[in-house]
This record gives sequence, structure tokens and C-alpha cells, in this order.
Amino acid sequence: MRASLIQIAVNQDETAEERRVRAAALVREQSAADLVVLPELWTVGAFGFDSFAAGAEPLRGPAAKTVAAMSEAAREARVWLHAGSVIERADEPAADSSGDPSGTPALYNTSLVFSPEGALVRTYRKIHRFGFDRGEATLLSAGTEPVTAVLPDTTLGLATCYDLRFPELFRALTEAGARTLVIPAGWPERRAAHWSLLARARAVENQAYVLACGTAGTHAGVPQAGRSAVVDPWGETLAEASDAEEQVVMAEFDPAYADKVRADFPVLRDRVLR
Repeated sequence: MRASLIQIAVNQDETAEERRVRAAALVREQSAADLVVLPELWTVGAFGFDSFAAGAEPLRGPAAKTVAAMSEAAREARVWLHAGSVIERADEPAADSSGDPSGTPALYNTSLVFSPEGALVRTYRKIHRFGFDRGEATLLSAGTEPVTAVLPDTTLGLATCYDLRFPELFRALTEAGARTLVIPAGWPERRAAHWSLLARARAVENQAYVLACGTAGTHAGVPQAGRSAVVDPWGETLAEASDAEEQVVMAEFDPAYADKVRADFPVLRDRVLR
């Protein structure tokens, strides 16, 4: 299986529409891949909190601009596409501080997976919101369900950025059949060492491939880590971004190797606490 991770840069001088056009073109260039992955919130920037409400989009209808652009790109390239995440403007109202519905639509950090036919086959609303009572943690609603996506050669487990720090989510994805864990992110440069360490840890502890795709550039004054990487189930890094600049990280891997590692070294079988 061939994977391309597009470590796209978020440039504040570029509009969201210009970046959609550019991202779609980059996806089309990866027609030799089986799976293409984009990073988290590349339309608005993961730290562009002030732009979240204005940049929010529905997932259906004429205002679903990112869905439309990514659907077309996946179809033209004939690839499975994990299009990173967008700020989703949902149909239901957000809850207020008391838990009652407010008068404004709920916003989610939502990942999108498209088939080679351009169909939006799976979405995942980010469960763990970053910010410690600020930023994303206060502006967005939280997802509640782990999500997998079944591809012909592997099953993807979906997670986003800050989720990487919560191993229980990845164990739930593994128990749901995931063999490849896909993690788009807008991870800051100052914690880049954690990003690389945790990506390898999630691969080793779940005996699964990890495809970790970060952004380049600077989001609202926060330099990004880059360091997009493909890690195998034994914790070996198959490919990694050379720096935090925009680039495509490509790797070829055998999805069946995850099952071989699990059979040869049956750690998951020996779990006691659940």
C-alpha cells in the first residue's frame, strides 16, 4: 500500500479558498498513491481560533466547499483521501454552560475520509479538544465516538492531533479492528519531540501502522512542528519529513505486517486490565 502525507503549509497571506485549490492540486499529483492524507484544520489553521466561526462549513450543500473540492480531487486522482479536518458547522445547536441547547450551531473539528469515487464515506469529530479551557476547548463541541474506516487493504482508525496524548482512544480503535492509525495534526514546533515520541508509542503499543500528518508554516503566530511520519507496527519510522517546510512524505507498506507482528509478539492477547 502506498501512502502520501501532504504536509501543507498554512500561509496567512493565502485565503482559505486559495488553499483549497492548492490542496486539491497537491492531492491530484498523488495519483500513484493508494491513500493520501492531509493535516488538521489546514483551511483555517489549528491555532487560528478567531477564524473558527467564520471559517466553519457544513458537510452538505452548496456551502460545503472543502467537501466538494476534496471529493473532486479524490475522484480525479482515484485515491482514498483522508482530507484532514475542517471546522464543521453542524445542524444541531451547541450546548450552553448548563448543557441546554444554545441559539448557535454546534462547531466540531471533523475529519473527512473520501473513497476513490469521491464519496464522503466516514467522518470523525475530534473527541479531545485542546486548550485547557481556552481556544478549541471552549469554541468547539466534542465528538463522542471512536471511528474506523474500512479500506480494501486495511482498516483505518481515525484520531486528530491532541487525541494522540490519550492512549485509551487508540486501544478502542484497535479493538474495533484498526490496523492503520491516521492522525492529522496542527502540532506546535515547541512540542515536536512529543509528537514524534507519541506517534511511535501509539504504533508500538497497538502494533499498528501510524500515519501522522502535520502542518507546516505558522498558525496565528504559532510555528508548526511538521515532522509528518509513517511508523510501522514495530515502531520503526519508514518515512519522515526532513523539516517543517511544506512537502510530501511517501511510504510503501504492507498492511498485513500488522497482523504478523501481532501473531509473532502477542502483547495484545496478554492484556489483563480493560
